[in-house]
Order: sequence, then C-alpha cells, then structure tokens
Amino acid sequence: MTPKHLGQTSGLPASPEQAELDYVPNPREGSRYCVRFTVPEFTSLCPVTGQPDFAHLVLDYVPDATIVESKSLKLFLGSFRNHAAFHEDCTVGIGERLFAEMKPLWLRIGGYWYPRGGIPIDVFWQSGEPPAGVWIPSQDVPGYRGRG
Repeated sequence: MTPKHLGQTSGLPASPEQAELDYVPNPREGSRYCVRFTVPEFTSLCPVTGQPDFAHLVLDYVPDATIVESKSLKLFLGSFRNHAAFHEDCTVGIGERLFAEMKPLWLRIGGYWYPRGGIPIDVFWQSGEPPAGVWIPSQDVPGYRGRG
C-alpha cells in the first residue's frame, strides 16, 4: 500500500470518479478509536442551475485495518468543485465510497448544506450502529439560523 499522493505533487482530479483515494495501514490496528475529518468549505455544483453549493461536512469513522490518507481525501473532496449533483448524492456518495473502499468498522457523514432557495438541506448517512466502547463525539454543527 504505497500512497500515490503523499509526498508527491498531485493535481486536483477532474471528477470524483477520477479521484484515487489512498489507504494506509492502521498504525493502531486492534485499538478502537474514532477519526474525524471536518471540511468547513466543501463545494459542488447544483445540477440544475450550475451555481455553486456550499457545505460543512463532518466525517467520523472507526478504522479497522486501514485509514484514509488525508491528502488523497482532500483531493477527492476537492474534485467535487466542478461536479454537478444534489446534496444527497454528494453526501451519501462520499460516505458509501469511503466505507466500501476503506472497510472501516463504522463510518458516518453529516453534510450541513447552506441554503439553496432559502432552505438549508442537511444530509446524514452512517454505515450502521457505532461499535461499543468507542467515544463518538457529537458533530455540534449548529443549524442554519440566518443572519440574526
């Protein structure tokens, strides 16, 4: 499992499908712990209008044999910048792809999307019940309350 991106110059993939995620051995395999990635400036495109959509993503997982390498994850998430998809497709698709490829014990993603047409859309997905005995902190992303 030699990472393709770590320590290398890597360009932003043209699409999520072209993005290659790197997985490396879990340095604490056998220990139960939670990993969190917070992406406060995630962007994609509305598939109807082509206008940009913005979200705050929170990704939590309990690794098994591998962990996702953070640079490859950053490039994968950045590849959504020019990707036209609904909020549900982006959020659930990210969670399902990571779960299928990395095979963690558990994974969840919260997509806290900024308003489109005056309505914020929040999307949540998880692979199942979290493993017993693992501290899973709350995501603590406040709901959108406007400017006042």
